[in-house]
Amino acid sequence: MRRYGLAGRTVLLTGAARGIGLAAARSLAARGARLALVDLDAAELERQGGALGAAWATADVTDGDAVGAAVAELRRRAGPIDVVVANAGIEPPATTVLAVDRAAFERVLAVHVHGTWHTVRETLPDVAARGGHVLLLGSLYSFMAGPLAAPYAMSKAAIEQLGRALRVELRPHGATAGVAYFGFVDTALVERAFGQPAVAALREALPAWYSRPIPVQRAADAIVRGVERRAARVVAPRWLVPLMTARGLLGPLDERLARDGRVQDVIRLVERR
Repeated sequence: MRRYGLAGRTVLLTGAARGIGLAAARSLAARGARLALVDLDAAELERQGGALGAAWATADVTDGDAVGAAVAELRRRAGPIDVVVANAGIEPPATTVLAVDRAAFERVLAVHVHGTWHTVRETLPDVAARGGHVLLLGSLYSFMAGPLAAPYAMSKAAIEQLGRALRVELRPHGATAGVAYFGFVDTALVERAFGQPAVAALREALPAWYSRPIPVQRAADAIVRGVERRAARVVAPRWLVPLMTARGLLGPLDERLARDGRVQDVIRLVERR
């Protein structure tokens, strides 16, 4: 597939005021993209968005109406959305399913699963009409066990499946979707998680390379390259690839389905109805 140029494209990012989202926004701006930034932290979003010359709007991604209003405002200010990067996230409580507080468990699912769904739902008409790209932030926990992080692992597995479905369903529109599978990234979120005593003890039981964070800019650069390649998978660090291959031998079936004219006809029929 040909390189997807980002100059002049409108890219909407959630969780854009810090961490991976902010680093990706800076890299996208350097490619000439128009930025439409969403975050819950209004003060930091205004500061960072202003520095980047971006359009920005505050929203809690768990609130579908708020996301809809933010997207409408950003569409008015930055133009129709070509690319969406659903990055907003929170760290899980470091405890077991048996011991976890119900509200804390459900909050992680609300931010990651419903927040990603709300973001996709509100931006997808533009992306489909303009032959754009959707990138969802998964994780190594999309396919590996997540002890002491069950709601996070659940949500990242759900995000992977949404991305794979979109990869097939968007093909008749000339649009694409992908999932970013990151290990641990050197962000404040990961620092807070690693600071919890239970997580620190668990890390002692694992190989050092497994939980060694990669620089945030490395993740941001992977996002930009993934969008430019319209990649189905964005992976960092690279040692995740053989693990994914071992559990994902059916992955190429996604592309086969996406290319099948009969499948595309069914998608068009369903959408017309």
